Amino acid sequence: MTRHTGELAIPLLPSPYVELDREDWARLRHTHPLSLDAADVDRLSGLGEPIDLREVEEVYLPISRLLNFYVGATSGLHRVTSAFLDERPAKTPFIIGIAGSVAVGKSTTARVLRELLSRWEDTPRVELITTDGFLLPNAELKKRGLLERKGFPESYDRRALIRFVSEVKSGKPQVTAPVYSHLSYDIVPDEKIVVRQPDVLIVEGLNVLQPAPLSMDYPSTLALSDFFDFSVYVDAAERDIRRWYVDRFLSLRKTAFADPQSYFHRFASLSDTDAVNRATEIWESINYPNLMENIETTRGRATLVMQKGSDHAVQQVLLRKL
Repeated sequence: MTRHTGELAIPLLPSPYVELDREDWARLRHTHPLSLDAADVDRLSGLGEPIDLREVEEVYLPISRLLNFYVGATSGLHRVTSAFLDERPAKTPFIIGIAGSVAVGKSTTARVLRELLSRWEDTPRVELITTDGFLLPNAELKKRGLLERKGFPESYDRRALIRFVSEVKSGKPQVTAPVYSHLSYDIVPDEKIVVRQPDVLIVEGLNVLQPAPLSMDYPSTLALSDFFDFSVYVDAAERDIRRWYVDRFLSLRKTAFADPQSYFHRFASLSDTDAVNRATEIWESINYPNLMENIETTRGRATLVMQKGSDHAVQQVLLRKL
């Protein structure tokens, strides 16, 4: 197969994905009943991340059905391998990574999939962890000159994050993770999330599909995604994500920013014009470079890509071929 440009015939590389439009993808739910209602969907949707019952039924329900198949198949493979090695390993959780830009809707995706998966009989215990808890504390970021690069790969405690996922994957009875507060914009001292041998662990974050960095500061070739059994990338055009980010910033003035304890309380009194300008400045100086340099480049590593249109609705699903 070739694409012609002037006099040159450029061969097109075969895609590693099966590409399905929304209508074709929706058919794959077959007759499986939807276990969520409108109240559930309202509870799970995030600010600036609209989703309705139809979206859940046509997009997320088939994904949860597919994931249920993957969980069963992977569990069977573990049993066969353990029998071959004559081992009796601890229970091995199925781990899902969910990546994507700020404001693209990955948090809502993670919450909806957690809810759907927990309603399958063989995966009743589904835990969700965001990588925000593994950001370095603000004091450490300031010390390293990285406060303005919060969310970039170097702003995370990579070793702690990989150690956490590794311990969960190994079947350790109890593993703890730090807690991040979006109100204080920092790690909460002495507060932990406890994960106890879940059937499924969802790990959601900007850079969860990043390959291992090759540097003197981080000599390990182990990447977080090495522990994933399945991964999802939530995708959209940059111009749409930018607009969603600005719209969310405007909405936050009346919600989270309005709290006097909020790190961003100073933005609550901004006029619409000033808020748009400030949000655009933050996007262009921090979120856009991170998206282009570190996040979007990992899209091709995902097992499944959800491509959204300008209205936040998923228009196409790409599933990696086995």
